[in-house]
This record gives sequence, structure tokens and C-alpha cells, in this order.
Amino acid sequence: MTIQIVPLGAGQDVGRSCILITIGGKNIMLDCGMHMGFNDERRFPDFSYISKTGDFTEMLDCVIISHFHLDHCGALPFFTEMCGYDGNIYMTHPTKAICPILLEDYRKISVDRKGERNFFTSQNIKDCMKKVIAVNLHQTIMVDDDLEICAYYAGHVLGAAMFYIRVGEESLVYTGDYNMTPDRHLGSAWIDKVRPDVLITESTYATTIRDSKRSRERDFLKKVHDCVADGGNVIIPVFALGRAQELCILIETYWERMDLKVPIYFSAGLTEKANHFYRLFINWTNEKIKSTFVHRNMFDFKHIKAWDRSYLDSPGPMVVFATPGMLHSGTSLELFKKWAPDPKNMVIMPGYCVAGTVGSKVLAGEKRIQIDSFTSVDVNLQVKNLSFSAHADAKGIMQLIRQCEAKNVVLVHGEKSSMGFLKSRIMTEFGIPCFDPANGETISVETSHVIPIEMSASLLKQHLIRQAEAQQEPGLASSSSPSDSSDDNVEPGSVHHKPPKAASSIRPKDKVLIQGMLVMDDGKPIRLEDADEVLDRVGMARHKVRFEVRKPYNATALRLSVEEAASKMKSSLEEGPTAMETDDNELATASAPPTASVSFDSFKDWDSDSYALDLVFVALQKSIGSHIKLSREGSSIVVRSVKIRAPTALDDFEQGGLLVGWDYEDEDLATRVLLVVTLALNVSR
Repeated sequence: MTIQIVPLGAGQDVGRSCILITIGGKNIMLDCGMHMGFNDERRFPDFSYISKTGDFTEMLDCVIISHFHLDHCGALPFFTEMCGYDGNIYMTHPTKAICPILLEDYRKISVDRKGERNFFTSQNIKDCMKKVIAVNLHQTIMVDDDLEICAYYAGHVLGAAMFYIRVGEESLVYTGDYNMTPDRHLGSAWIDKVRPDVLITESTYATTIRDSKRSRERDFLKKVHDCVADGGNVIIPVFALGRAQELCILIETYWERMDLKVPIYFSAGLTEKANHFYRLFINWTNEKIKSTFVHRNMFDFKHIKAWDRSYLDSPGPMVVFATPGMLHSGTSLELFKKWAPDPKNMVIMPGYCVAGTVGSKVLAGEKRIQIDSFTSVDVNLQVKNLSFSAHADAKGIMQLIRQCEAKNVVLVHGEKSSMGFLKSRIMTEFGIPCFDPANGETISVETSHVIPIEMSASLLKQHLIRQAEAQQEPGLASSSSPSDSSDDNVEPGSVHHKPPKAASSIRPKDKVLIQGMLVMDDGKPIRLEDADEVLDRVGMARHKVRFEVRKPYNATALRLSVEEAASKMKSSLEEGPTAMETDDNELATASAPPTASVSFDSFKDWDSDSYALDLVFVALQKSIGSHIKLSREGSSIVVRSVKIRAPTALDDFEQGGLLVGWDYEDEDLATRVLLVVTLALNVSR
């Protein structure tokens, strides 16, 4: 089985998240975002990869949106209303509530302010959201008879979710953006030990291990306080929901404790909307917020007021939380252009900035930034980068891989160089394959097909009893086994496993052989049951199940070895042994192959099968003959139900060899016998 993954966005890049997967014959799109670094056709994923004719609904089984950030959902109305996708879309309840607000803000900036055309409308956004099916955490959704999805808490922002996807025995986890560290208003990401075949994880901070959260908070507050104390203005670019609330809680508490009077503003008027959403979805916040919400609303800020453009020319210092978070448009860009030339002012970048945005250029230290073809800005203000990003760092990514026990890892939503470093670390530490595909690059992950089988309690009890009894027979309790042998000539198809352990020593991870009968009923799991119980239940007469394998040998090499042994023995007898040599010759004779039926002068009538049986019989006598009864009957050897025989005219195979057959109840004994046969005939190889 194969799982195919193609990034249409976020492949060795941050932004425009859109991953196309094929699992168990189902096609699923994971996220449908826009790229903040482009204003042309590159801002949306190339949907023509899915279908050249536009029949997206027939090609895709569903679309899954991980959270409301525009780089994960910004292209959704374009895909559904302008490209024509009419299938199911899944996201959490908070994501469904907040998505249309951010999409409408995005539309206003792109159309009303920039005058762009061929863009989705407000009605398109409403029609798009009607197609959305909201899901709860840990709720298993059956998309169809074969495809199931389940959402897990991802932290990051309100409503963000990781999605577990399963089709048959193949499974995949898509993380979206997540945070493994709890903060002041959200908990940390968590997922069951689902052991997916593939984990697709973001890698925004693939090479970063953040310092202590408390020290970052102290540093942030000190820089803000020092700047306003010197009469400067502080602009903090943030996304409207998420880090904004985190930092607002932090600075509100500090302002109250220090009794500061410097005004703090929040742009976009989303403070009230944020309060509404956090009140509505209080169960998505952390325990502290939930426990205090009834008595005190942590998002009811006393010191933070709504921003008005008339405040832009107000005298005196101020702190402004302005959207969007990468300075690429809106209020944050307007304030930046106003305050950038003054060295008393400060911009604090609390999160990641996509390449090509004004924010990324500021962080790169550029002193003159071209905003557009008509506007450039001299950058003299202080620039501080304090990471309050809600993305997992390198330690958190490794923690998630360990937590869900993934079999393969695919890195997306990160820079190429950083992904390469993390990729090598994952393969070294976990010993599992790791991939970092570029946009448009297809990777195929092979998966093992496992069929789960239930086992009856009575069969397991009988097996443990047999294991204990087998341990009592020294001939069967030897530590040697075919799997321990270095012989390369073991017959393909023969059974190889270590001898059974005592029942008391069996551990869950031991690989043991349990014999039974597979029972398959319509609508019921496959079960392994005791054969006698099944036969009694269905009224069928008991019958034996036998196995038989061929153990080949080289007849020419065997004859040469016999001739050599016979020649040495004849020479020894003609010379006559000395007193000291007698003991040695007796020892040599005892260990030499049997030669009683072989003439020293002629091998014309020699039967190689008969001689091979003689070799095996002597070897069996030495290894298990003192514990288990064995007998030589004509052209065969019998050990309980195990029978070693020479082929007859009725056996249909061209090459020579001995045939070893056994009843399925004697599998353990047969394994031991097969090893002895292999070693005994090895002289002829």
C-alpha cells in the first residue's frame, strides 16, 4: 500500500499551506491558504495540479482546514466559489466561526483598498461557509464508508486542530500549526498514541529551541517600558486572534501592577469580537482561564482601548497592538510608515514573518524598505525580535513525533535549510524515514498492510500450557533455532523462529507461534480459535492438517565425502592401529558418516537418499533421541507426527532431496527437526 503526498503550498516554504494526499484511494486536501508574500497568481495554490478540467468535486473526497489563519484558509472561498469545488469541508467550531471574519478583512484590504479584481466577494465567503461541516475534538467523523477523520487539540490559536485520517489500515496525521508549550490562555497540543503511517508536521521553527517563557516575558515588558519611558511609541504587529490576546493579558497585568498611565491601543476593533469568541468557546482555553472566567473575564482589558486613526498624531508615548502581524498591509503598516524614521520609536516583532513581507525585511536589518512602487521608508526605529510565536520549536516537534509514534515523517511549512537540519536529526534519533518535499513534488510512502485478528481466551490458555510443557523437554528447549543458524542453504518456505519460552517468561513483545483456526464471519472481526472448539461448533469431523517441505542436498558432493571417509577408514584398517591410535580411530569411526551399506570398491549401486536418511537418523539420535522416540522405517524416519522420507515416483518434482512432513500440532518439534536435517545434509553442499 502507498500513501502519496504533494504540497501545493508550504513545501519548503511558509505560507499558502495546501497539501494534497492520496490514502487508500481517497484524495484529501489539507488546508487551502494564501501566501502573504505575493499579490499575483502565486498567492493561491496551483489548483490545476488537481484537475485540468476543473472537476474538483469529483477528484477530492473532502477538504480539511486546520485553523483560521489566512495562510491556511485564505484561498478557500476562491477554491469553492470561483473554482467550483462543491464537496465537504471540515473544520472545528471556533475555526468556522472566526474564518469568515478574517476572510472578509482580507477581502476588504485586497479589493477596497488595493483595488484588486477577480477576487472573491462577501457573498462568496458566506456561500463557502455553508459548505463547512464543524467537528468537535475527539469526534470520529465518517466522511464515507471507508474514510474517517478525528480532530485533536493543537494549541496555537483558538480552535486549531491536528487531524488524524484513516482509510482501512492506513493512517496519517496532519498537524497544521501547533504548540507543544502551554501559554497564558491556551493549553499545549496533545494527541493519542495513534502510530500513524505518516505524520505531516509543520517545521516553522525547525532549528530553534526557545529559552524560558518567563525570561522572554520579562524581556518584552522591560523593552516596552524603557521605550515609553523615553517618550517613544511602540508598535507590536500581531494577528487579530491568538498572540494578540496572549500579549494583551501579559501587558495588561504589568500595567496594572506598575500603575502606568501610558495608553495602550488595539487596532481593528477585534477586542470585543475576541471577547465574544473566547466566551463562546471557553472550553478551548486553558484551565486557568476556564476556572476564573465566571468571576473575572481575563479578556476584559481595563488599560487597552480600541484604536482610532485620529490617535496617529497624538502627542506623548503609546503602545499599539496592530494587525496584521507581518507589516504587509493594514494598520500595522500605516503606523510603521509613520513611526519608522524616528529612532525613539520601537517595533517588536513577536512572531514569524514570511519572506517578502515588510516584516521580514525589517527583521533582516534593511534601513530603507520599498513598500510599493510609489513608497519607500527609512528605518531608524529600534527593531526587536522576541519570539512569542505559538508554533512548536524543534524540541516540541521531536516531542510530538515521540508522542504519536509515527512511522514516517513529512516536513512542511518551513524554510528549506532549517527543514534539512531537522530531517537529519529525526532520522538519526528515531531511525525512521523523513521527507521535505518542495511544492509540486510527489512523495510516495510505502505502508505495511496489517490485518488485525482477535484471539479466543481458551486458545491462548492452551498455548501457554503447551509452551510450559515444551519447556520441560530438553530436546526442544535448546537455544539454537533455524533463525540462529548462519547456514545460507535453509530451504525457502520452511518455518524459522526461536524455540518457545516458558509460559511465565512470555512478554507482550515476544514473537511466538500460536496455532489455531481462522474464523471469518460476515460483519465480525477475524478470530483465531482452537481448532477442536470450532469443529465441535460447526459439527465437522476432526481432521489433520499437515505440512511438507523439501530439503535438497547435493548427491555428488555427498558421494565424494563418503568416498573420502571410506578411503581413510580402509587405509587405517590395513595399517593396523597402535595402542595410542586405537582410541583416536574409534573416536573418528564414531563421528564419521555411516558406511556399513557402502562398498569400498564400488559405488555403482549406492542409494544417495538412503545414505542421506542414515546421516539424518544419526544426527537426530544424538540431538533428541534420548528425549523423544524416533524410528527408522524403510525409506523414512518417524518422530511423533514428523516424518522424513525419500521421494517416490508419485512425488512430482525434478530435483532430489528429502521430504519433511508434520502435523500442525507438532510445529515446535518440526522446527527442531528441520534444523537438524539442514545441518546433517550441509556436508553435501
